[in-house]
Amino acid sequence: MDVENLNSMMIDVLKEIGNIGSGNAVTALSNMLAKRIDMMVPKVRILEFNDVAEILGGEEEIVVGIYLDLNADIKGNIMFILDLDSALNLTNMLLDKEDDELGDIAISALSEVGNILASSYVNSLSSLTGLKITVSVPSLAIDMAGAILSVPAIQFGLIADQVLFIETVFKEGKSSVYGNLFLLPDMASFEKILSKLGVL
Repeated sequence: MDVENLNSMMIDVLKEIGNIGSGNAVTALSNMLAKRIDMMVPKVRILEFNDVAEILGGEEEIVVGIYLDLNADIKGNIMFILDLDSALNLTNMLLDKEDDELGDIAISALSEVGNILASSYVNSLSSLTGLKITVSVPSLAIDMAGAILSVPAIQFGLIADQVLFIETVFKEGKSSVYGNLFLLPDMASFEKILSKLGVL
């Protein structure tokens, strides 16, 4: 399956999943914070896995990665990756503080948001495909992008070469959060998703 050969219909369907998932995520986040969260229209692309580090600012860029396994009908991983400034903005939104470092409570809050966002996208995918998809408990790491991306790369026997990339921007007042969500199903799962969506 070649990225160049993915037809526009497939991209449109995947974008729709991104839009629905983002909408659900914003609603969940607004409810959690009890304040209005605005979201820019998400950018949805299919990338080669090898291009992901560049999107994040290079392999040595320090980022916060929240990582969950996908199970049941679909196998693979989902990752939510934030730059440090966005992670601080998000935790300050969540905790109503103005901290300039990520403490234990902030990290716990980020894990919970990662869980909410990942679940929002996975539920959208599940409802559109009819596939049962469950997510694991999130694990969080603060490290260089290359190190965080090595986690799914180690499992590369299971992971597709293609990644569904959803760039999401949340705004609350003057604070902005730039988040990158990567869906990495294994090859068989990727084909199963596309088949269920009627584009393969």
